[in-house]
Amino acid sequence: MTTSAERPSVLFVCVHNAGRSQMAAAFLTHLAGERVQVRSAGSAPADTVNPAVVEALAEVGIDISAEVPKVLTVEAVQASDVVITMGCGDTCPFFPGKRYLDWELPDPAGQGVGAVRPIRDEIEKRIRGLIDEIMGD
Repeated sequence: MTTSAERPSVLFVCVHNAGRSQMAAAFLTHLAGERVQVRSAGSAPADTVNPAVVEALAEVGIDISAEVPKVLTVEAVQASDVVITMGCGDTCPFFPGKRYLDWELPDPAGQGVGAVRPIRDEIEKRIRGLIDEIMGD
């Protein structure tokens, strides 16, 4: 069994932590399991996760109905090897030595599940690529 120090850690950040970052964290947890430490946060978290996002993930067998948006902290960034931002711009803290990726994805806020599905599918594709990259499988 590996310790948490040996597992790569990834932080997903968007403004509200109610859509894109929640989907990305859920896919990485679902696909990589215990091999990766996963966090998500928002620079200005919403009160709840977007219901269309919850529904879109449920369609592919991932339940995030119990998730709640979390506030972005300096500690979360410092504890992560890879920080993936999704439209939070300059509000994301920057620390030298961290690997940053910016994924430009449409914001699912205010969208129905039909509009969320293609965003979900694109996030899944990117997560699969990320797993190959950070796990070296």
